[in-house]
Amino acid sequence: MALDSTRASELLTKAQAALVRSRNLLDRIVWGLRERSLEKGKVSGNKLDDYQLLCYDMAFTCAEITGSEFAVDYAKRAIESGAGDLETRIALLFTAEAIANMRGRVTARLGDYELSPKDLASTLDHDSVRSLIAEQLSSKTLAALGAEVLESGATGVYLLDEHHEMMRTTFRKFAQTVVAPRAEHIHCHDDLVPDEIIKPLGELGGFGLSIPERYGGLQPDDRDDNIGMIVVTEELSKGSLGAAGSLITRPEILSKALLKGGTEEQKQKWLPKLATAEILNAIAVTEPDYGSDVAGMKLKAVRTEGGWTLNGAKSWCTFNGKAHVMLILARTNPDMSLGHKGLSLFLAEKPSFEGHDFEFTQPSGGKISGRAIATIGYRGMHSYETFFENFFVPDENLLGGPEGEGKGFYFTMAGFSGGRIQTAARAVGLMSAAFERAVSYSRERKVFGKPIGDYQLTQVKLARMVAALVVCRQFTYSVGRLIDDGKGDMEASLVKLYSCRAALALCNDAVQIHGGMGYAEETAVSRYFVDSRVLSIFEGAEETLALKVIARALVDRAQKPSELDA
Repeated sequence: MALDSTRASELLTKAQAALVRSRNLLDRIVWGLRERSLEKGKVSGNKLDDYQLLCYDMAFTCAEITGSEFAVDYAKRAIESGAGDLETRIALLFTAEAIANMRGRVTARLGDYELSPKDLASTLDHDSVRSLIAEQLSSKTLAALGAEVLESGATGVYLLDEHHEMMRTTFRKFAQTVVAPRAEHIHCHDDLVPDEIIKPLGELGGFGLSIPERYGGLQPDDRDDNIGMIVVTEELSKGSLGAAGSLITRPEILSKALLKGGTEEQKQKWLPKLATAEILNAIAVTEPDYGSDVAGMKLKAVRTEGGWTLNGAKSWCTFNGKAHVMLILARTNPDMSLGHKGLSLFLAEKPSFEGHDFEFTQPSGGKISGRAIATIGYRGMHSYETFFENFFVPDENLLGGPEGEGKGFYFTMAGFSGGRIQTAARAVGLMSAAFERAVSYSRERKVFGKPIGDYQLTQVKLARMVAALVVCRQFTYSVGRLIDDGKGDMEASLVKLYSCRAALALCNDAVQIHGGMGYAEETAVSRYFVDSRVLSIFEGAEETLALKVIARALVDRAQKPSELDA
């Protein structure tokens, strides 16, 4: 049954009130963890680690509640635009499920959180909250939404401005006509992304989304445009995560690192070539024994005449065979006690190679070699183990010049600043592709005499899938706008955490809807599923992101909450 704008607004107000109660309890939980983790008046990371399970749950709870708040705001804006029925029902479903999930986590470990049933009375157990959950998560409500989406295929209004809608349309057409026809072959044969994708994507400006116009990119000189990057990433990832959506990640990271710390000469040299894909790049940060623990990295850079020599190994250097230049994080000060302050960034040039292995020896005798790591999905770009033996990098390729020595960690963080939000956009693109396939198959496949979409359980699956897709999309857009305004660091971590988990769940449901065919490589959803598995690992593993970034930031910023009302 369709909602008129008045009824939709009433229900959204009710959802907002429930979210306020949930947020109040979350604030209390965060404060309690802060109090238990203090050492000499400051939060101790070691003490906080004693509560890892609580912190992990707290991070996901915060992500879901924050996503719900953005979802309600999105539904209100949809009503103002003349839409709002579907968007409101999606926001209500997502909010009710988020609060129900929070209640499940909290009540299962009430003592661990140092809460009592009384603490729940005015929050998660309040009559208005319980009625919201009961109404929105009833089988009838869920099935009705799923049936409507099955019939229409609608996934809500995008609410983009004219410029970004034009970008979405342009890159959607490119993904459909250029990427999608090649995606299965690339995946099944573990091929490199062909020039037939790279060259026209470069001509469209896809590699220059975060590069200002003055350096040949698409980004305005006077402001950031993360929404443009997000929209393009989503559409390319819908065509293929490995063969298109992630192609623009590496120039995104390198360009932001250059803009943050590079000299003007370095910007002038590298950015125009990156923007047009004249050169392709890789990122060499992770090491065999160190990923998120950047401070422990050991690849050595030693001063020599005219530059530096690099010795050591990097792993998971995606696209490093095809790349012409590598952004390498190396230890320029051997004193390990300095941690990340002993690291610097280098731009190391090499020839471009096809295939799964490469080796290059410099005239000076320095050597680099690489071997592609076999993976279950995310194929097309290849991720390499890379070895450096007295590999020479000239002085002018130390990022930031002499002043940049020891600042590599900070420039790396600037480079990766857009990585989390871009990964969320990649997740949304993958979810969109899987959802469309699931809807199509639900209409066509018959079991026991009728389409599987006519069955209640399929409808419920589709309802939850569309809610996850739409909210993750709008969550990502909203965070992109915050980042454009110089805010949103925490929200970027939250949307990355949630959307990557949601993409895996949605792609899994798409496989399940397809049954046996979903497990066959000839069906695209099998590719979506194995591709989705990498999302919670790269650009900040789920556990590290939840514990070391989100939970730590929450307790560091916590303020003592007022007493919960009875």
